[in-house]
Amino acid sequence: MRLLTPEGNFDPTRRTIATSLFFAGYASAAVSSCASPVTTPSDELIVEDVHIPGFNNYRLPAYVARPSSAGRKGAIIVVNEIFGIHDYIKDVCRRFAREGYGAIAPDYFDRAGDPAPMTDFNAIREIVGAATYSQVMGDTSGAIDWLKAQSFVNDDAIGITGFCWGGTVVWMAAAHLTNIKAGVAWYGRLVSPEPGGFANEAGRQWPYDVAALIEAPVLGLYAGEDQGIPLQTVESMRAGLAAADNPTGSEIVVYPGVHHGFHADYRDSYNAEAAADGWARALAWFRQHGVR
Repeated sequence: MRLLTPEGNFDPTRRTIATSLFFAGYASAAVSSCASPVTTPSDELIVEDVHIPGFNNYRLPAYVARPSSAGRKGAIIVVNEIFGIHDYIKDVCRRFAREGYGAIAPDYFDRAGDPAPMTDFNAIREIVGAATYSQVMGDTSGAIDWLKAQSFVNDDAIGITGFCWGGTVVWMAAAHLTNIKAGVAWYGRLVSPEPGGFANEAGRQWPYDVAALIEAPVLGLYAGEDQGIPLQTVESMRAGLAAADNPTGSEIVVYPGVHHGFHADYRDSYNAEAAADGWARALAWFRQHGVR
């Protein structure tokens, strides 16, 4: 496995590559010995670690990749899985940058720790569980504000995408945050977990609960063999969107025969065909809805 270290022009007040704000490799708990992770080069890109205003004025770390060319561009907020900001998430940012976007991945888990190098799932879940709904929405709002203040961003063309835990965040942001133009949610939970289940935060809502409130068009990309997101919950979300007359035109695509995490090229659940199709759909969705 070859790990690509991001390169770019760094402000001297920020950490250098050698002391990056983020774990440089892949999530230890999930990496597959047979995986062949995609590595996207950073030449002709500007790649940097920054801090943005998070919830309650927290100084939140974030990873940014963008084209080095001049001019304002559409921007994508990339929301991580439960493993935090490791190289797969950073690589996704660089992929968007190579498509002409500015991309930012906020470190939603920074207050509680870094799950990326961990192998103990209980410890990972404790960190993830500390990121409350209010905090996550506040951090996402802070990312929007930071992007709007940048000279390289077209502030009327901000999208959001996320994977697993981050896929849920996409649906919720599309329902509750202004300035989101469009979203792409990869296999994010749609309904509340069972009582006592992981991430079952008291009183919080889930995508199905806010189907009628979604204001930005969301493309949901889901796996037909996902053991954690049964297809009946996907159908429930479709029904919820239809009952609300689905004014945004949000859609859900299900890939038969593939498993949760099919886009994560460092995991054994990776499915190259579904991942490529989903990525093409994601890019087309953003461009169709003005994120460009």
